[in-house]
Amino acid sequence: MRNLSIQPKVGHDTRAPSILLHAGTGGGHRTRPVYWPHMPLDVGAAVIATTRLSGDYNILTLDAPAIAAAAAPGQFVMIRTSAGSDPLLRRPFSIFEIVRDARGTPAAITILNKRVGVGTSRLACAREGDRFDVLGPLGRPFTPAAPPAEAWLVAGGVGLAPFATLAEALASLGTSTTLFYGARRAGELFRTEIFERLGVRLALATEDGSRGDRGLITVPLDRALAARGAAPVRLYACGPTPMMRAVAERAAAHGLACEVSLEQTMGCGLGGCYSCVVRVRGADGAPHYVRSCINGPVMDAASLVWEGLGH
Repeated sequence: MRNLSIQPKVGHDTRAPSILLHAGTGGGHRTRPVYWPHMPLDVGAAVIATTRLSGDYNILTLDAPAIAAAAAPGQFVMIRTSAGSDPLLRRPFSIFEIVRDARGTPAAITILNKRVGVGTSRLACAREGDRFDVLGPLGRPFTPAAPPAEAWLVAGGVGLAPFATLAEALASLGTSTTLFYGARRAGELFRTEIFERLGVRLALATEDGSRGDRGLITVPLDRALAARGAAPVRLYACGPTPMMRAVAERAAAHGLACEVSLEQTMGCGLGGCYSCVVRVRGADGAPHYVRSCINGPVMDAASLVWEGLGH
């Protein structure tokens, strides 16, 4: 294996070629341009390493230096897990970490995989040297908060995935950051050391009480909100839809900005198939549909119509 390490990635080259799409939805709503700072790339990426976290979770390191160099916090890739038709479509994965070589050059990305179906099972069984077609980076990234604001990241389960790159960006800005991270049990709280190395405070919760607070992640979040006073805070959430909605409601109640990273089913990741549409409210308050792959996956929580939003 090559000498690679996970290191913070500061910014990206906005002078690179860009792609312009229109995130319109019809129904009389005006389209608005969607710019990706880099043209998405489709590369055949070899598996450099695989790390087993549990029976259902693993981390894959993929040799995709061009994607690593272009990626911004919160963006994702679409991975073809089979050369055949089972499964036919690619699967979306948040870019978990940016891997750099000894010279600090972006060399690879990692993804956090949970075994659920055929595609994720193939990734769970992948070995070094296996190759997968990887398309990215895709989607709208997070907006990192700058001091004096604090950043509170709220993750549930595999919803941790987009936050490692965000934590690195926040650390480069000097932003005080807290990770609220919940899971069913202690054994499913993964890679907290990544965040600790960046100086991120941890607030943990498990449903069985085996680590951190007993209950949902809203337990320590509510305690922190009650104690924060007038400190400016920007919230970020990713995880099960009910959890993200709960965070969004608390942000609204406290007058705080909140971005959520949606985990919708996607067929293409480029806005062509309309399989990932979600309802949002425009400036006039009327609901309409947008494609979460190009309007998101990171979206303003206050704009979403949460009723009927699937996972």
